[in-house]
Amino acid sequence: MAPRPKPAQAPSPKTLPPKALRPFDPARAATYPAVIGCDEVGRGALCGPVMVAAVWFDPLAFPAEILARLDDSKRLDRATREALTPLIRAHARVSLAAGSRALVDRVNVRGATLDAMRRAVAGLGLDAAVLVDGRDAIPGLVQPCRAVVGGDRLVPQIAAASIVAKTCRDDLMRRLALRHPAYAWERNAGYGTAAHLAGLTAQGRSPHHRVSFTGRFAAAGVVSGSSRSSND
Repeated sequence: MAPRPKPAQAPSPKTLPPKALRPFDPARAATYPAVIGCDEVGRGALCGPVMVAAVWFDPLAFPAEILARLDDSKRLDRATREALTPLIRAHARVSLAAGSRALVDRVNVRGATLDAMRRAVAGLGLDAAVLVDGRDAIPGLVQPCRAVVGGDRLVPQIAAASIVAKTCRDDLMRRLALRHPAYAWERNAGYGTAAHLAGLTAQGRSPHHRVSFTGRFAAAGVVSGSSRSSND
């Protein structure tokens, strides 16, 4: 199990390493902060939960060969993500939380995402600063938190969180697809691809669809909003 971190202040984005073709160089491990990284997957999907992972490790103590392979989950293929996920979980502190379909519909997807992020960070039980991918800092935390745009290419713990969250959510959507084959979730992870929209047109909404995203389908057979890649 990874050691408990010491309390830390959230670093300024100016102190983070610059972007690179391969973002995390083990030779520069001392320049990466020992923080909790947090990221979500599934915010733009038409169905299923928003999945959040919070990950803490000390980059100096983290295996160099794993650090060198971390990246934004959207830039990695499925095989690489699935190989990295158990390694991350073995060498880091990891906590998962989900914003359910019902919560998304009740409070909106941003609120559901931030709520899941707060629960994921709290689940670690660590007094360490938090860096979260995107523009929204997480409210309600006891420790300092900073939002970092493009953080999954700048902060290794955020990259690790994005990998774990995507692997877990994609696996969930493949299992749900066995019970709801009309929507091709095993291929699109619940995002609005042509196959998914065709299934909605033919079958209507499943219990896992977000009414706030797909409400028009039941009445008029059309969905509002734009489609997104299943790798987002």
